[in-house]
Amino acid sequence: MASLNSAAAAAATPVAPSAPRRPGTLRRLLREPVAAFAFAVAVLLVLAAVLAPWLAPTDPYDNNLSSAMAVPGTEGLPLGADSQGRDMVTRMLFGLRVTLVMGLASVLLGGTVGAAIGFIAAFYRRVDGLLMRLMDVLLSFPAILFGLAIAAIFGPGIPAVVLALSVATVPLMARIVRGAALVVMRMDYIEAARATGMGDARLIFRHVAPNCLSPIFVFATLRFGQVILLGSALSFLGLGAQPPVPELGAMAADGRNFLFFAPHIAVLPCVAIFVVVLTFNLLGDALRDALDPRLRI
Repeated sequence: MASLNSAAAAAATPVAPSAPRRPGTLRRLLREPVAAFAFAVAVLLVLAAVLAPWLAPTDPYDNNLSSAMAVPGTEGLPLGADSQGRDMVTRMLFGLRVTLVMGLASVLLGGTVGAAIGFIAAFYRRVDGLLMRLMDVLLSFPAILFGLAIAAIFGPGIPAVVLALSVATVPLMARIVRGAALVVMRMDYIEAARATGMGDARLIFRHVAPNCLSPIFVFATLRFGQVILLGSALSFLGLGAQPPVPELGAMAADGRNFLFFAPHIAVLPCVAIFVVVLTFNLLGDALRDALDPRLRI
């Protein structure tokens, strides 16, 4: 949590609304070999997830018990088969798709609510204390506990995991946005806009929010990797995707009973989770450096 806050805070220095950002940022991001590699891997992962129905050689629910636990490279199966004889290539593609969608939905939902709370807390100081204390209460509960509570109320499934991870993301995003907004609101052009009689809503959307995009993007990218890891852990515990839905965490849980006979069933999904989390962590770290005005040359 501390690394996310420090990484996002480093990008929180505001710039003038008219300052060009996108072309220079992209060039700086792709200039570093590690960042360019992470960006390329992220694009490949997203394309594989989007094109899964066309790339997958078989149906993800098609059982073939005669090929159950086939090792990679046998029976025409490059990555082998799981305990039900389902092609691991197909299951990995669709599992990646479900995992990425689950993570993206959690970050978008929790990030949107958290950003709104952060702007309100920074702009209306009378409710700042109350909102931040509420965020402190939410921060005291781990995402796993949220998942257990929501699954107990609504039943296990992907919606329960998305809701739990969204709730866990709200206080983190709220604190990041509040800190960035407080810095922006001390700038001279904000006072000038107030002097012209600009309303609160227009001031937030036209001047404050655009200058908080850098820390928001950095935090969202870094948080995405964490959400993928937490969501996979919840699915591994049986709170997320339910069989036979392909999801990387659930696939790893399915393969843990066959580690001594067919380790690829559990190892391959774990490797995929590792690659996804590492890729977006590297990308978020590179994005922080690219958006930090103190590192611009």
